[in-house]
Amino acid sequence: MIDLHGFGDQLLFGTLMTIRVAAGALVLGLILGLLGAAAKLSNSRIARGMAGFYTTVIRGLPELLVVLIIYFGSSSILTSIARQFSDAKFVELSPYMSGVIALGLTFGAYATEVFRGAFLAIPAGQGEAARALGMHSWQVFRLVTLPQLWRIALPGLGNLFLVLLKDTSLVSIIGIEELMRQTKIAVGFTKEPFTFYFTAAIIYLLLTIITMRVLHKAEIRANRGIERSHS
Repeated sequence: MIDLHGFGDQLLFGTLMTIRVAAGALVLGLILGLLGAAAKLSNSRIARGMAGFYTTVIRGLPELLVVLIIYFGSSSILTSIARQFSDAKFVELSPYMSGVIALGLTFGAYATEVFRGAFLAIPAGQGEAARALGMHSWQVFRLVTLPQLWRIALPGLGNLFLVLLKDTSLVSIIGIEELMRQTKIAVGFTKEPFTFYFTAAIIYLLLTIITMRVLHKAEIRANRGIERSHS
């Protein structure tokens, strides 16, 4: 049995914070990914240019640098905006929100390409047939495109989420008390780095295993209709 010297609760709190950051970044990233893919496939040159700029810049920067830019840069921007309307001296995002936005931007940039590939894999004739049956654009997207989009994109998105789960360790640098930060605090007090880094490694592996099982179940569910049609 590993002796955590009373730091077990702190590691549990850090694990829950890691999950919170990953979940928040996932939601934001999925939204940005869908919007980015739609923009890249649109007929608007401006939309395609904006989406291309977003994915090129974010994918070209290290995740840690994105975290630092969002955390420190957002404060300057928000303060400048606030001063236009009030006497506020300094406005900043919380470390949690900064971390979620930074990781969400990164996830969204990669998810854009996953969704774009999934969109292109769906035969265009299906949407045309649905519209011929009287469906409007939202019904076509919700009933025809989205289920297939989800099924095709799910493996790629799952891999991106596993990377995101590990990248949450980067937000410890801006003060978020996630798993790695709590681990470093425990190491500082106990001077037992192997014990706590090994424990953190086990926790990350458990989170990964759980995530992979959930993704496997989701893929089975998403492919039920396909499997029946081939049987």
